[in-house]
This record gives sequence, structure tokens and C-alpha cells, in this order.
Amino acid sequence: MKPLFRISYLEATARQRIAGLLDRSSFQEIIPPTKKQISPHLGLFGAPVSWDDGAIIGEGQLEGHEVYVFAQEGKFRGGSIGEIHAAKITGLLYRAAQRKPKAVIGLFDSGGVRLEEANAGEIGATEIIRAIFEAQKAGVPVIGLLGGGTGCFGGASIMSCCCDVLIASEEGRLSVSGPEVIETVMGVEAFDSRDRALVWRTTGGKNRFLFGTVAVLVDDHIPAFREAAVAAIGQKRSFAIEALKTEARRLRERINSYGDKSDASQIWETMGLPGPGVSEMTAKELTEAKLLSKP
Repeated sequence: MKPLFRISYLEATARQRIAGLLDRSSFQEIIPPTKKQISPHLGLFGAPVSWDDGAIIGEGQLEGHEVYVFAQEGKFRGGSIGEIHAAKITGLLYRAAQRKPKAVIGLFDSGGVRLEEANAGEIGATEIIRAIFEAQKAGVPVIGLLGGGTGCFGGASIMSCCCDVLIASEEGRLSVSGPEVIETVMGVEAFDSRDRALVWRTTGGKNRFLFGTVAVLVDDHIPAFREAAVAAIGQKRSFAIEALKTEARRLRERINSYGDKSDASQIWETMGLPGPGVSEMTAKELTEAKLLSKP
């Protein structure tokens, strides 16, 4: 049964996103807040904790298909990855590799590794990446959703790009380094993190879609993500040598075509798209325009 409500994916909490994504009342949470599995590190810094440590995991149905789901809560410490947070997601992925649901769906909303947990968080992020590969090796596709207010940066960005399919809204942001980090390293002249238009046209869902990192661009509401996730079930990324060589050629061609451009709007115009007009297009309009543009 389809969800009854239609709300912004961006504004929703992680649990609201899960409830709207899956068939009604089908989600069964694993290690819920009542288990009180909290970070063993945050208390040492006098930092607030969350009973689920910002990660929700469980099983449910999507159009009748059995799926496993994990969701990062960006409203708790920016969805940062800590020891418990990572262990929950890793465990779910290994469970998927053993039990083989139709897919694992990951709702990414994270600024990266939690600074207070340092090495534990870094190790946790790498364990999640390995677990994604284990699920894929077992034949279980991993679908990533991007559209949260925190974005998807640092270790979380690498995790998301390991997925078989990425689905994003314009509001989703994806980059290895966040805007503030880039500004700190390169200087405000190179990248002004306060320039919201610059941030979104560089790291936002539309630009990532035009570059091919994001496979499906949707509008900012939960049913749109649900529809795209249903369509993505069963899609598996090929890791065959020829597929990897094709991807390497595509990346080389992209550098040759756009490596001298200093702004995303210049790249869009080179693609044959109206640079300033891209920001005004709906997801459907941009999808149609991309089909007519240069690769």
C-alpha cells in the first residue's frame, strides 16, 4: 500500500522519509531507540547523544518487494558517522548479503565522519564501504537516495558513490569535501562557501546528474523518491573489466571537455544546455534536456 502523505524529502526526518518511502506500516526497525545503543565517545566530550546514534536500520516492503533500509539522521550532529552509527549500517549490509532481499536502500544525509570519534568513525566508514561491496557481491543491489539538508560529504560521499544507483533531488548535495573545507584549503577567492548559488550549482543534485554520478533526478517530495526507488530495484552495476574501462574512458573525456572550465554554468553551456536556465528547470525538464545534450 502506498503512503498517504506527500511531504518534502528535504524537510522530513529520517524516520518520516522511511515511512513515506516504504509500503505503509511495513517497516520493522532493528536496534530501535529503546535498545539505547548510544555512542561510547560523545559523553567524554560532554556532547549530546541520541538513542539511535543518528542511524536507523530495518526491513520493510517496497511495492511488495522485501528491502532493507538504512537512513542517516542529518538533524543529529549532521548525520555524522561514529562507531555505533557505522556498526548498525555495516551489520544491516552483511545481513543483506546473507538473506538476499531485493535491494538495500540507503538514505544518505551526512557531513562525514564524526570528529569526536576520529579513528573509530574513519574505520566505521571503511567498514560500511566494504559491506556495500559484500552485498553487491551476493547479488543484492544497493540504491542510494540523496536529498537531505546536510548533504552527503566526506566518507558518506564515497559510500554513496559505491551504490549501484544514485537517486537525488536538486536539493541534495554531493562532494568529497564540503564547501567550508574547500574554502579553508583553497581560499575564499577560489570557493566562497557563503555563496549558496555557487555551492548548489557545484555540488547540487542537478550538476551531479548532468555529470552522470546521479542516475535519476527527482523533485523534492517523498513519493518521487519512492517511485524512482521502485524503478531502480533490480538494477545492478557492472564491475566487469570492460565496464570499468568504459567508465575510465568517460572520465578522461569529461576532463578533456570540461577541465578548463571554472564554473558549472560554463560546463552546462558546453554541454549545449542554457547555463543560467538549468537552475530553473524541473527534474523532468532537465532529464529531457540531458538526453539532447552532449555527453
